[in-house]
Amino acid sequence: MLEKLLRTTEKIIPRKIYTSGQPVYHWLLALAGALKYNFPSKELIVIGITGTKGKTTTSEIVASILRATGEKVALANGIHFVIDDEDKRNMYKMSMPGRFFIQHFLRKAVTKGCTYAVVEITSEGAKQFRHKWIYLDAFIFTNLSPEHIESHGSYENYRAAKVSITESLNPKKTSKETFLVANGDDDEVEVFTAQPASHTLTYSKKDITSLHEESDSGHITLQIGKTTFYSKLHGLFNAKNILAAVTTARALGISEEIIKQGVEALKKVPGRAEQIIAKPFEVYVDYAHTTDSLEALYSSFPEKQKVCVLGNTGGGRDTWKRPEMARVADKFCDNIILTDEDPYDEDPQVIIDAMRPAIKNTPCEVIMSRREAIKQAMNIARQNKKETVVLITGKGTDPYIMRANGAKELWSDADVVKEEFENL
Repeated sequence: MLEKLLRTTEKIIPRKIYTSGQPVYHWLLALAGALKYNFPSKELIVIGITGTKGKTTTSEIVASILRATGEKVALANGIHFVIDDEDKRNMYKMSMPGRFFIQHFLRKAVTKGCTYAVVEITSEGAKQFRHKWIYLDAFIFTNLSPEHIESHGSYENYRAAKVSITESLNPKKTSKETFLVANGDDDEVEVFTAQPASHTLTYSKKDITSLHEESDSGHITLQIGKTTFYSKLHGLFNAKNILAAVTTARALGISEEIIKQGVEALKKVPGRAEQIIAKPFEVYVDYAHTTDSLEALYSSFPEKQKVCVLGNTGGGRDTWKRPEMARVADKFCDNIILTDEDPYDEDPQVIIDAMRPAIKNTPCEVIMSRREAIKQAMNIARQNKKETVVLITGKGTDPYIMRANGAKELWSDADVVKEEFENL
């Protein structure tokens, strides 16, 4: 009844009044969802994860460790929604859908007998109170850097949205023992660790006593404490994601043997430094949408020629980042192809024009068709006599290219790579 009333109200009230009242509206929606599904998070051990980057991969590692315990696990992130053995691709183009989705998801997890739920929580989700009445047992903060500034109005508002997620960790508000796990190397760590929780832990790259990356495969071996972990995830940047997951699992009392088993069981994370083609050249698809994550990806292939297909931020957002991303590509890549990504209502050529002047030293083409851009990148790699890798960034597993007036073009970078590779 309340859900229908809220939806009807949205349709009939003037837009200006609706916009000003949005915070109350979203708060009521969140409450209505929790009431409708009877607060399912109280019946689960829930681990929430946030950060500008790394949260999706960290959620996958945490879920893999929890599965290794033998218990049933639910996982909601930007890639997919998993409840035990049921796996559905995330087609919402948002990690944390609203409209009662998460509460319904958690109720289904309870019904199917799950013990654990791992939930990726975004700043936009927090801004719209989608995290409200999700009672967390543990919360992981991976890192924070400027992102979604137009949406939040300022970096401070963006940070505040992330910090607000910790509210349900307050032992005065819950009967649960709660754990806050934060990246001790991040500049904002003190803002998060100042929040109340039963236990507060930090992790740091100093906790990794040895770290090695295989030159041929990119797989990593790292030692945390007395335990050595071998991971098939690519790149040294994933060591911190593994560390975050291991620190959390230890806090939850999971044995070292099970943690090691869970870390090593995860073979890949779709759309996150995911290898699509191995020979005669390599092709990787990655979500990288910040300068740090782009630099981390490119740095993982120091001895190889890099052909980089680069879109950028979606239309109408984070415009400051466009030349910065291009400068990173100019520094690390041997060939650059600028292409369309998610223009929304903005002219895609305007986005490219903001990037192109920042590329001063590297051969660069502009190919607006993303398919043709990927095809051309593989043609360059095929003709290159040196060991070459094609790096396609910006979308990862995103299911659509978002165009003007709400239009969506069904899309998969990985599928396009496979199709065009067959046609070479």
